[in-house]
Amino acid sequence: MKRLFKTAALAAATLAVAATGSFAGDYPDRPIGVAVSYGAGGATDFQARIVTMVAGNEDILGQPIYILNKPGAGGRKGWNWFATEATADGYTMSAYNIPHFIAQSIKGGVKYSADSFEPIANWGSDPAVVVVGKDSKFNSMQDLIDFAKANPGKTTTSGAGLFVGHHIAALQIEKACECKLAYVPTKGGGAAAMKAVIGGEVLAGINNLSDAFRAREAGNVKILGVADLERNEFIKDVPTLKEAGLDVDNSSVNFRGLMVPKGTPPEVIDKLAKQVPMMFAHDRVAKRMKAGGSPMKIMNREEVQKMWADREAVLKELLKGL
Repeated sequence: MKRLFKTAALAAATLAVAATGSFAGDYPDRPIGVAVSYGAGGATDFQARIVTMVAGNEDILGQPIYILNKPGAGGRKGWNWFATEATADGYTMSAYNIPHFIAQSIKGGVKYSADSFEPIANWGSDPAVVVVGKDSKFNSMQDLIDFAKANPGKTTTSGAGLFVGHHIAALQIEKACECKLAYVPTKGGGAAAMKAVIGGEVLAGINNLSDAFRAREAGNVKILGVADLERNEFIKDVPTLKEAGLDVDNSSVNFRGLMVPKGTPPEVIDKLAKQVPMMFAHDRVAKRMKAGGSPMKIMNREEVQKMWADREAVLKELLKGL
């Protein structure tokens, strides 16, 4: 009888643990999805597939990671879904883009804020760059700015959406040069914005360095300037916008990493926070990222929490002035 009681109690405890999903020792026991709020082929999608490629290794997570593309409205569609519908059990993560989702939450009209999510780790730091088609008459930022000043509102400039890093860089450029660009937010993220430049649909574009690096390697674009405080190792020949005479800082630099919904069990967050930075630092990942012109900046959970808070403070002040 005692044995029967113990067996029943153990079964009940096991069912309770399974129901709550709180038994972190078994996590993960199936593949994990990562939602990407931009289209396939863009920088976030491209990099997310690389940095998760070794997730199935026994010394990392022991389960593969697959990508769920949920593009639309400059990332709003995917992050709205993630904040309101994704199950907080550790089996659905999301890529984040900073300043994108924080700037969007500051401007309003979305269902999320930084408090809607729990950061896990950061993998990259991708500055915005100004690009033009390979046959463009513009060969420098000064050429582009001179045209914009002489033709207010006619310098069509593509970007991945509203209040993403591309848009913030465009607003900063306009303020610095006292000229007016015609910013064109594209559907489909950075890949669509780059196609608009290559196809001659716009006169210029503001895109991620990693997208622009690959496009320049293919002979499709020229890169005129980078919105950062220093030149980048992948494009050492390209001046910063400050060097080009524009008072533009690094507020538009695109930080990328992984997060989970608020309410995810702490023990699951702890396991991910321990293992995910190891995944990002893997030699295979580093080699593939470098080959793709994708700058890495690995930060742990605590460092990302501080970065989110710092960026939110900067963006609140910046967007007030723009």
